[in-house]
Amino acid sequence: MALEIRRLLQEDDRSGFRSGNVDLDRFFHRYAGQNQFRHHIGTTYVAVEDGTIVGFVTVAPSEIAVADLPGSRRKKLPQYPLPVLRLARLAVDERAQGRGVGSGLLRAVFVLAHRLADELGCLGVVVDAKPEAVPFYEKLGFIDLGARAGHLGDRPEPRPMFLELGAIPKPAAS
Repeated sequence: MALEIRRLLQEDDRSGFRSGNVDLDRFFHRYAGQNQFRHHIGTTYVAVEDGTIVGFVTVAPSEIAVADLPGSRRKKLPQYPLPVLRLARLAVDERAQGRGVGSGLLRAVFVLAHRLADELGCLGVVVDAKPEAVPFYEKLGFIDLGARAGHLGDRPEPRPMFLELGAIPKPAAS
């Protein structure tokens, strides 16, 4: 059966989802619905296969400071915070890993970034990549924005990464 990517519904059963990352699983089980339906601070999209959720991605509108961008890009832009789409979380169920689910979810994020650009303005996509995910995002063209101040205790620091809208293929008109 084909993979369907759609917005999370309140009635979706998230309880069986296991990505292998306890933090991502906890977020999906406990907070994705609250953030989307009660607080309206992010939207989660799910990949569904044979009626089972096999992956999810959470996105939210955000901003990036011009000073955080590479030097060559700074000169062309106004000197105030610029709109971006933040890829907040992305996970694939352990039973579906290696089958292109994550890539399918990212394609959906890229479609959203183009739609946001057309409707409201969007410079690109920002992600705070977990260290083990950095090579995945680099392969897609994301650039490292450098380390941020602060510490997460014993957890590895995420790496802020950015993909400019012009580097994201525009989806075919449907």
